[in-house]
Amino acid sequence: WGKGIAWWAGPGGRRLADGGSGFLRALFSCNPRPPPLAAAIAVSDFRTSVVLNHLAEKWFPGQRERARAAGRLGELLHQGRYREALAAACEALRAEPRDLTLKIYRAESYAGLQEFKAAIEDLNAVLFQLPNWPEVYFRKGKVLQDAGFLGDALQLFLQCLALDEDFAPAKLQVEKILCDLLSPENLKEGLKESSWNSLPCIKNKPLGFPSVMEESHTPSELNLKQTEELPEDTSEPVRGSLNRAQSAQAINSKDMPARDDCLKRVSSEPLLSVQEKGVLLKRKLSLLEQDVVVSEDGRNKLKKQGETPSEVCMFSLDYGDIPEELIDVSDFECSLCMRLFFEPVTTPCGHSFCKNCLERCLDHAPYCPLCKESLKEYLADRRYCVTQLLEELIVKYLPDELSERKKIYDEETAELSHLTKNVPIFVCTMAYPTVPCPLHVFEPRYRLMIRRSIQTGTKQFGMCVSDTQNSFADYGCMLQIRNVHFLPDGRSVVDTVGGKRFRVLKRGMKDGYCTADIEYLEDVKVENEDEIKSLRELHDLVYSQACSWFQNLRDRFRSQILQHFGSMPEREENLQATPNGPAWCWWLLAVLPVDPRYQLSVLSMKSLEERLTKIQHILTYFSRDQSK
Repeated sequence: WGKGIAWWAGPGGRRLADGGSGFLRALFSCNPRPPPLAAAIAVSDFRTSVVLNHLAEKWFPGQRERARAAGRLGELLHQGRYREALAAACEALRAEPRDLTLKIYRAESYAGLQEFKAAIEDLNAVLFQLPNWPEVYFRKGKVLQDAGFLGDALQLFLQCLALDEDFAPAKLQVEKILCDLLSPENLKEGLKESSWNSLPCIKNKPLGFPSVMEESHTPSELNLKQTEELPEDTSEPVRGSLNRAQSAQAINSKDMPARDDCLKRVSSEPLLSVQEKGVLLKRKLSLLEQDVVVSEDGRNKLKKQGETPSEVCMFSLDYGDIPEELIDVSDFECSLCMRLFFEPVTTPCGHSFCKNCLERCLDHAPYCPLCKESLKEYLADRRYCVTQLLEELIVKYLPDELSERKKIYDEETAELSHLTKNVPIFVCTMAYPTVPCPLHVFEPRYRLMIRRSIQTGTKQFGMCVSDTQNSFADYGCMLQIRNVHFLPDGRSVVDTVGGKRFRVLKRGMKDGYCTADIEYLEDVKVENEDEIKSLRELHDLVYSQACSWFQNLRDRFRSQILQHFGSMPEREENLQATPNGPAWCWWLLAVLPVDPRYQLSVLSMKSLEERLTKIQHILTYFSRDQSK
């Protein structure tokens, strides 16, 4: 399990590539806080995945307490109880000496106690194993900055930005240092020097350990003792600004010239600002998934894992494979459909479901199907991110079951994709070819129907008016979905346009909405030249009559029609170019105030001549009424 797997760190499929222990900390702790320099974003709305928590307890029982201890360690650091945090970190490292995250926790504890050299040693050990991790360079730079070594700190911040040019906290620290160095009182002295590195405030101080940019690591030099002893120093934790001269003495026993005039202007607060906190942890969660590669232009770029199959995640801690007797398919079953998870998603309350199952439940009520916690914000966000670790575990340990599950899903999808059999029918209003038909969808059954139409790729469904005897009429029109605007409460406004006409052959029902087997209607083409000429004359006459009727409408009625249906289509030269005849006929039929049963009879006609005659009769009647 520990071979190259990136571990899940929370609901929504975020992943944390810090090895198995990091995975367990994320699961067993109650939202453990990261070290102070790593900051914290608000994760109180997200809880541990119940399924993954159960798997961790079942598969890694020995690491449960250590993971919880790491959570308590994060809390201690957040509260500024650095000596207690140091004791907890050293104890945890005795059990997990290869856990790099624990070393970062311990480095933060050392930094809080002003034991900067010990903090740097821990961070160097992390950098030896992960030389391309930008955040560790940033952490190391912060420690040096707090210790008073601005030159080395600035170099580390710049090296962090060289690895990730968008690392916002590092940019902020560089700006702070440069603003201080270029202040008017320091600039006068700086202008006397001929090079940037010769500025008094930025010269690298001789440290008791190698300079960051020049040091070379060896495993023996960085191998820390697994049985750490707590230092006898009882100095108070850092709360405010540090005395820079004392900070230097804590690291280096040599005599070093103090440059307090330049250093005291830079804040030594060990904790980040609120702005840095949110940005840095977001960077951490995303950067842990990435590797650093050099692009053709020479700049370092971060590449997501998985783009090259040969690459593994940055941490590769070997916990071995899970014993077969511990793998139970029932641990991976959706509690709604009682089948193997397919595209599993995890809600903020920590419960996991198949994506389709959860969406269907949210169609009815915005609450978790199990604990009934409100999911209104989750529904409004509409980001049903697949929980990647859960999906990867199924792929790895249940490949045969997943193959069978996918086969069933594909069969169900194919069944929903037919455009002549079991076609979904929206029973609502009249629809016509080429005429827009906006819909407000709020019923759960039609939410499901619209979503399925989009997911299958057809983006089509039938529209029929209701019928007292047969639930819906014998004729209807297909609607093509052009756009869907989802509202925060799950309702949607669907923009559709009419397509083909159809006749119902067989009625059915699926998941609450109507279905039908249908056959499409096409106009019978006229071949005789005399008949074509006669049809053209009738067409032109009715078109002129329609234009006259529309222009004689009251301005209010005309503007409402134009706003809802658009302008009347132009007359067409080839009357039989499409299976449904001229588009203006359908537009006119949609706007004429006639009984839907009369409109339905016109929709069902397969003769253009008969349809024009019917429309002419209607126009003649309304024209006489207008003249009165």
